[in-house]
Amino acid sequence: LLRLAKQGDFQAFQTLVSELQPRVYGLAYRMLHQSQDAEDVTQQTFVSMIEHLKDFREESSVATWALKIASNFALKVLRKRKGHAALSLDDGREDGYADMPHPEYIAPWSRPPDDIAADAEVQREIRSALEHLDDKYRTVFVMRDIEGFSVRDTAEALGLTESAVKVRLLRARLALRE
Repeated sequence: LLRLAKQGDFQAFQTLVSELQPRVYGLAYRMLHQSQDAEDVTQQTFVSMIEHLKDFREESSVATWALKIASNFALKVLRKRKGHAALSLDDGREDGYADMPHPEYIAPWSRPPDDIAADAEVQREIRSALEHLDDKYRTVFVMRDIEGFSVRDTAEALGLTESAVKVRLLRARLALRE
C-alpha cells in the first residue's frame, strides 16, 4: 500500500489510513486523555504523512513511522497545555440526563457481572494512575508498554538516549505499581 501511495494512488493511501487510524488515535488518546485533542493529532499525523510520503525511507514499518509522528504531535500538545487548566463542559449538566449510564458502563452479559465489574474497576484504576503520572514518564510508558515501540524507537521519537528511556520506563512502572 505504501509503495502504491508513493506512486500517487490515493485509494491505497486511504486504505493505509483506515488500517492505521485506530492505533494512531489510541496512542494520542492515551497520551492526551482528551478525545478532541486525540482527533486533532490523528488528523495532523495523516496530513504530515501525505506531505512527507516520498521522504519515508522504509527503515521501519509504516505503523512505527505513523506512531512516531503522532507521538511528536501529542508531545507538542502536552507542551502547549502545560500550565493551562482545563474545565470540563460535562460538569454540572442540568439537561436531565446526568444520571443516565454512559455506554462504556454497558457490557455484554457473556461473563459473570462481578468479573465485568472487576475488569472495569481495574481499567479505571489504570487510567487514573496513568493520568497522575508525570508527562515524561507517561509518554515513555504508553509508547513502550502499550504501543509496543522498541526502546530504540521510543528514544528516537522522543529525542532521548536509550538509557534515559529505560530509566523513565522503570520509574513509570514503579509509580504505577504504587
